[in-house]
Amino acid sequence: MVNNSHWSRVAESGTVIGMQILLFCYRVFGRWAFRLCLFPVMTYYYLTRREARKASQHYLSRLTETYPDLGRLSSFKHFLMFADILLDKLLAWMGRIQLKDVRFHSDGQFEAAIEQKQGGIIVVSHLGNTEVCNALAHQQPNLKLTLLVYTQHAEKFNALMKKVGNTTQVKMYQVTDMSPAFAMMMAERVEAGEFLVIAGDRTPVTGQQRVSEVTFLGEQAALPQGAFLLASLLKCPVYLMFCLKQDKMYHIYTELFSEKLSFTRQQRQALLTNTVQQYADRLAHYCHIAPLQWFNFYPFWQKMTPQTQQTEEKQ
Repeated sequence: MVNNSHWSRVAESGTVIGMQILLFCYRVFGRWAFRLCLFPVMTYYYLTRREARKASQHYLSRLTETYPDLGRLSSFKHFLMFADILLDKLLAWMGRIQLKDVRFHSDGQFEAAIEQKQGGIIVVSHLGNTEVCNALAHQQPNLKLTLLVYTQHAEKFNALMKKVGNTTQVKMYQVTDMSPAFAMMMAERVEAGEFLVIAGDRTPVTGQQRVSEVTFLGEQAALPQGAFLLASLLKCPVYLMFCLKQDKMYHIYTELFSEKLSFTRQQRQALLTNTVQQYADRLAHYCHIAPLQWFNFYPFWQKMTPQTQQTEEKQ
């Protein structure tokens, strides 16, 4: 069973028509008009979506030691930033954001893997704007991506992308379709030099509940093991990727997380938890860089249910 407060149960807000109107404002009048039109929309959303508002406030409270000057309106600014990033998502898929508009920060290992056609897994998150990375993929011929996503949760956004002319060749699969055949297909893609893109900050939609309880921003939270389990099965490297908006432009950070993950049967759970904790630490690091760009508007720090804890202990 998926908890009622699980992220996949959070209803989508707004309509395709509403987003199209906002996009029309941008096309005709520019970004200032988009923001002007968006202000009353986000004000309404902020006032009426109590759970999302509380989730935002809880998250921001975890950052007060690092950012004591976030202020009382920081939660509302958090919502406005979400809307601003939403527009950028659309612009990225429309081809309005080019490689020249982005700064890259890397130690060179990811680029070397692309050139050598050595595939792997890229763990992303709902911090910043990962769609910029995905949309830029078609501008780099040697970079091939397969996105593992929960597409049903973004039906309205996907519908709008089709309307604005999204023709990206990035492949997309639903994470709910996992099976041995699917795993074999992913193995073939990695062997062919492709990268599997998986979000590392949202727990499974199905009842399998492969999660680890770790410390994130000073509080216990359940994070998924999926990306790391898959990497151990495929015996491939794992990279982390974050795309943050800083100084009115995007900065893409890539880093090698692990050359090869291996979880022995005797220490499987301990090693998995340690790996997920390492990821949580890197995620927290980037949250401190861009505090208002974390977009998980649901009770993220929920306590693990007894059923989930039992499942974790059996793994």
